[in-house]
Amino acid sequence: MGFKLNDEPSLSEILFFMKDDLKISLKKPSYPVSSALKTYLSEYNRKIRLPIFYDDLLRFQGSVVVYDKNDKDTLWVRTYYSEFDRQEIDLCLKKVYTTLHSDGNEKTIPFLNVDAIDYCTFGNSKPFRIKIRNVLNDNYAYFYAKKADASRIYGLELEHMLSPHNLNFLVYNDTLIEEHITGIPGDEFIETMLPNCTPSEKSQIAKEFVKFNERCMIRLLGDMRSYNYVIVPTHDFDHVVYTVRAIDFDQQCFEGKFNVYRPQFFKENFKMVDMISERFEKDSINQYKLEERSIIAKRFISFDDRINELLECMISDTLSTPEHETLLKTKIYEYTNDTRFLKSKNMGEILKHSLDFVKRNYQTENSDIIF
Repeated sequence: MGFKLNDEPSLSEILFFMKDDLKISLKKPSYPVSSALKTYLSEYNRKIRLPIFYDDLLRFQGSVVVYDKNDKDTLWVRTYYSEFDRQEIDLCLKKVYTTLHSDGNEKTIPFLNVDAIDYCTFGNSKPFRIKIRNVLNDNYAYFYAKKADASRIYGLELEHMLSPHNLNFLVYNDTLIEEHITGIPGDEFIETMLPNCTPSEKSQIAKEFVKFNERCMIRLLGDMRSYNYVIVPTHDFDHVVYTVRAIDFDQQCFEGKFNVYRPQFFKENFKMVDMISERFEKDSINQYKLEERSIIAKRFISFDDRINELLECMISDTLSTPEHETLLKTKIYEYTNDTRFLKSKNMGEILKHSLDFVKRNYQTENSDIIF
């Protein structure tokens, strides 16, 4: 028996869960990168020796608050280093940039400048955001340096394989380097841009949010409140196409409450949920959910060996607490009536059964197709 596609909660039910059910752990512990995961990362060129570590960036001597264009505190601070440290750090960050975006060729380094190194104390990862500018044409790009956390690495790798978006990141010892994901922060978009969208644009955004919600649930990516994803507009002929992309992967397979993995239940996303209920009948919602499940199944099949290797790493790893694992597998069993979930020993097995379930149903529905 499959996930219950025809039991969409009403808005009143969603509001109830918003008040009662979604109390996320205040601070998720950081889980070390296991030897099995390191082997996996090496095999797929994610583990590369870097010239600088996260802890090196913590040596800043001072900082100032970074404000946005409306003079609102961004929760980032701009760091300052001693002259000796800054020269060394700048050179190392340029080398990291060339490794992340090309083959590490250092011939381009003289044309690069480190314009800013910002630090954020908000959230679990406490990242550094580095702005690199090409001095020849003033084009610039960002990347992030974070403490390596197994949950976040699994989340990034799953996003790379199971979502429509490729991700570029590097790991070396306890340092994680991530490329910047461009887009409009979800909370900003909902507040300032969504009201001005045309009816057809709102329908398209609603469809994408339904698919995004389904994707997060299936792959157990939690805490997708509006500031943890971005809206990406793309101009296509005579209209704009919108997509929804996750940008925070800390809560991969950690929480025990099932609804934490369903963005529709966060109060920050209520306007999105309201828009969906106004524009779509239940049949349309189910259609988009089925479309997303089929796409995920196809991606799973395409990445078969690689994703199974990753899942084996997750199964042998510790990613949550026994209490969370017991609660989650019980809740998913109540949702699916699939006893495989009850037999799961940890978060890795719960996720494996979730993906196997989607793949199995897809192949059953398309039994005449040979893969």
